[in-house]
Amino acid sequence: MDSILLKSFLEIPYDELESLNLQSKHNRLHITPQKAKDYYLNYLEKEKRLKAVTLGFTDLEGRFHMIDYDKKFFIRSYDNLTFDGSSIRGFSRQAESDLRLVPDWQAFWWLPSDVFGAGKVLMMGDILDRDSKEYEMDTRTMLKKYLAGLKKKSFIVQISNEIEGFLMEGTDAEKKFDETKGFIPASRGGYYHSLPNETLRNFIDTTAETQRALGFENEKDHPEVAPSQFELNYSYSEALIAADQVQLYKLTARQIARNMGMTATFLPKPITGINGNGMHTNLSVLSNGKNNFYDKKGQAQLSDSAWQFIDRILYQASALSLILNSSVNAYRRLDPHFEAPNEIKVSEIDRGAMIRIPLHNEKSARIEIRSVAPDINPYLATYCLIRTGFESESGRKQIQKRPRVSFFPSSIQNAIIQFRQSDWTSKLLGEEFKKRYINLKETQAMRCPESLGTKVKNPEVLFHHEVYNQLLWNDF
Repeated sequence: MDSILLKSFLEIPYDELESLNLQSKHNRLHITPQKAKDYYLNYLEKEKRLKAVTLGFTDLEGRFHMIDYDKKFFIRSYDNLTFDGSSIRGFSRQAESDLRLVPDWQAFWWLPSDVFGAGKVLMMGDILDRDSKEYEMDTRTMLKKYLAGLKKKSFIVQISNEIEGFLMEGTDAEKKFDETKGFIPASRGGYYHSLPNETLRNFIDTTAETQRALGFENEKDHPEVAPSQFELNYSYSEALIAADQVQLYKLTARQIARNMGMTATFLPKPITGINGNGMHTNLSVLSNGKNNFYDKKGQAQLSDSAWQFIDRILYQASALSLILNSSVNAYRRLDPHFEAPNEIKVSEIDRGAMIRIPLHNEKSARIEIRSVAPDINPYLATYCLIRTGFESESGRKQIQKRPRVSFFPSSIQNAIIQFRQSDWTSKLLGEEFKKRYINLKETQAMRCPESLGTKVKNPEVLFHHEVYNQLLWNDF
């Protein structure tokens, strides 16, 4: 008998998946964690066709990790799940390795079975230490806690991320990278231009279908400026949901590309001589239900609070560069010849500026932070931008006195220096977090020359924090 006929694992049509995941997204903002737990736990117990619950978490640098738990075991043991933190770079030392993984019951997704496998659902996990206290290296919990504090003050931060990537020929193209050959784009088409059934268009269509099923609320998708480059745009969300969606976006794109025998890469600059990948971050703040960034009579129709938010980010931009551009390869992208936003300034029109003010009305008033690479840790970057915008010392007077335009650090080595010397990053992250983060970044930086040159080199790809080859990393 065909073994497939023996299995009856849950497979949900895409239109039903979209309805379920949109309702789940709505519930995150409108029901309490306890009600969410009761609802989903009851669902897991009743749905006999589910075989596993996947819990996802993110390490210090932004790599997404997943653990599959047998559904029956999960129901019995969800309050006592542990994992070995010493195996995760930047987490626990070997002598204190056990960490706890606690389901975030509000962050729940039904998964498309043709991409993730049948009979599975996904939840995000919060990380606790051995004493069941918040683990200080868990950036998702860091962001979640800060946003909860803002909510008590009637502030809601909304974010929409525009994430660019490249589709390359061959599976595991990054792990097999050879600098003498470089990456081979899967398509040679241009901006907005590709035939309906061309390779890149098929990839984009399939990824967009999956995102819609996951409740992303897609708006548009298209090939980007560079050959084989893609971008799929979707609606803004509350900041924690938006950060979760960055991880799901990249996970989905990678898996779909692999199913096609290709690789989706989010290296900021995988090929020299053409445009790189960015993650433009559109951010606004609601206060008591109204857009706090809008003022019809204000400069560029932005409010004073919006301008203060901008000034604080600009003032700390150099110190935050290591967070917003966290890889060796990211500093190739900050090249002014390719519309790269390497100037620490704000502008309504100049796309070389770190912060741009898009055309807007009262509902859509926002700032677009352009100097963010797509390979960052989305929770860490989001937390740092938001808290800096609310709390940092304002640099308006200093910026107004300074006639010259400042630029981002030219290499990760210089970014590490700026990050280390900053008092603000110590306050923002704490000394222990800062020390571990610097150690990870220095480990990468030491493998690459400070002068990047014109050729993408093996170390900056093979030891990249998103796609590192574990066999190579074990040597260090």
